[in-house]
Amino acid sequence: MDFSLTDEQELLLESVDEFCERYFTDEVIAEMYETGTMPDEIAEAYRDAGFGLMGIPEEFGGIDADRVTIGLMIERLYQKSGCMHILYQNSLSMFDIMEFGTDEQKQQAMDHYMETGWPISSLSISEPGAGSDNQSMTAVTVKQPDGTYKLNGQKTWVTMGAVLPYTIVVAKDEDPSHDNRNMSLWLIKMDTPGVSTAPLHKIGQQCIPFCEVYFDDVVLTEDQRMGEPGKGFMMLMKNFEVERAYIVAEQVGIAQAALEDAAQYANQRIAFGKPIFKQEAIGELLTDMEIKVQTTRQLLYKVLWMMDNGQPVQLESAMLKRYGCKECFNVCDMALQIYAGLGYTTEVRVGRLWADSRGNMFGGGTHEIMAYICGRQVAKKYAL
Repeated sequence: MDFSLTDEQELLLESVDEFCERYFTDEVIAEMYETGTMPDEIAEAYRDAGFGLMGIPEEFGGIDADRVTIGLMIERLYQKSGCMHILYQNSLSMFDIMEFGTDEQKQQAMDHYMETGWPISSLSISEPGAGSDNQSMTAVTVKQPDGTYKLNGQKTWVTMGAVLPYTIVVAKDEDPSHDNRNMSLWLIKMDTPGVSTAPLHKIGQQCIPFCEVYFDDVVLTEDQRMGEPGKGFMMLMKNFEVERAYIVAEQVGIAQAALEDAAQYANQRIAFGKPIFKQEAIGELLTDMEIKVQTTRQLLYKVLWMMDNGQPVQLESAMLKRYGCKECFNVCDMALQIYAGLGYTTEVRVGRLWADSRGNMFGGGTHEIMAYICGRQVAKKYAL
């Protein structure tokens, strides 16, 4: 089995390194976490470098790239920037529009991205009473006598929802009851009458703004629909498998950054007359950290390779998300332990990496839901 990178992939990673070195200085990162935003200059440079176009169909101005290559880019981006920023997550809504949108919606999205460096829309999926239990969603559209639809409901954990001009909403058709599995996707402009937002305040990932979005008698027309009526949730589920893998790629990058910081500190910090890495307990921590990062990385690229080769990954993507996000967070936790009290201050970045990586255990499905998915798939796999 060949684990070597192609020449093109090596050049891509060199470009990512140069990008991060230029734009993610300590001063810029500190400002991002203080203001909760990212400078437009970085988003525009990300676009100009072509990173945000990877995986977008060439016919709409994108760059053909397999998922392994995109995963490599994401991992290196978060490792070298050393912070949990918005650049990768911006791609999720673009992927959904390119897969499920009309040609007009696709072109509109690309025009906006090329003009601003920002995606056109956020994703409004989770609700206060329906995070992992998506069937409990109550956001609903009801068709009116004039052929329009009225949307009512509330969404939460909407990334960039108060910043981007549109949002993609998944809502039940006609009936909000739990038994109704018919849901549709809608592309909705955020300045539509009846749409409002409220910020969410988090303990980590402060440079990524999240919000709640409220829909009160919002009027929709048929041309705002994305994809087939009643199939919206199943369409999103298809892309969740990819999202989970890319979240882990992000997580591996953050864990690698924490590991490198901790190893360097263990070389420099002197205790009892010698560098602390020579203490058995610290050596064990560093060993376990390296094992966790390498194991997660290998599972990640196996899953991405399977996707590229058309193999089903329902079990593998959930297994990857459950194992990878947890173990990479544990790496950050061990890094903080090696720094001891210093790691719990803002003097070093390891505490920030720790808090940011904890949040990724929720995105794309919680730790517990991944076990639920895996358990069913494993039982089915080995059934007589």
